[in-house]
Amino acid sequence: MKLKDKVSVVTGAASGMGKAIALLYAKEGSRVVVSDINEEAAKATVEEIKANGGDAIAVLANVAKEEDIQNLIDTAVKTYGTLDVLVNNAGIMDNFEPAGDIADDAWERVFAINTTSVMRSTRKALPIFLGKKDGVIINIASAGGLQGARAGAAYTASKHAVVGFTKNTGFMYAQEGIRCNAIAPGGVETNISHSMTNINPFGMGRLQPGLGLNPRTGKPEEIASVALFLASDDSRFVNGTVITADAGWTAY
Repeated sequence: MKLKDKVSVVTGAASGMGKAIALLYAKEGSRVVVSDINEEAAKATVEEIKANGGDAIAVLANVAKEEDIQNLIDTAVKTYGTLDVLVNNAGIMDNFEPAGDIADDAWERVFAINTTSVMRSTRKALPIFLGKKDGVIINIASAGGLQGARAGAAYTASKHAVVGFTKNTGFMYAQEGIRCNAIAPGGVETNISHSMTNINPFGMGRLQPGLGLNPRTGKPEEIASVALFLASDDSRFVNGTVITADAGWTAY
């Protein structure tokens, strides 16, 4: 059991990659704090973990709200005594808008959920990690954070920011026993498309040729396996970097 006696917080863990990560972490011995804006679905994930012999709690959290992040980490520590692994998975798509079509409120919402939440939860977890000279942060970035045409301008910029934040954090705290890495998934079978409401025809038209080059769509469990590697001691020499998991899509 690669995460025996560890305590992990996973955001956006009621479905998709977050749920797969939570389930796998619990299977590998971690006590898991399942966080999501959909409380009922988060509770369902917890029940599934418990049915398989694991230990988990559900915490309602809108990661765009600072007070929810504060409560999330505080609840994890209050319940389990500490925190060992933070997985910043919660995220939303944009509607493939190019720069000329971005509305301020849409830009701000994408950044609040995809980027600012990563900073805030990391900031909240760091005193715990620094206190014991040990801790792991895993940020879910995107192939869109490595290339320029996997989404609209807002999502692309938000995920590039996550990549930069990951590298900076990994380096800054490398001598404090803390590691920070990111995963850049390609297309994965999740419900993130539900956050898209009005696809921009120009933006989608420009992206369409590249989408056709995607070798295949991934499974949430395949991303969870990478997240397990990064959370475990198997990756103890891996820090401040991004692992791309996209079947070779960005290799073209």
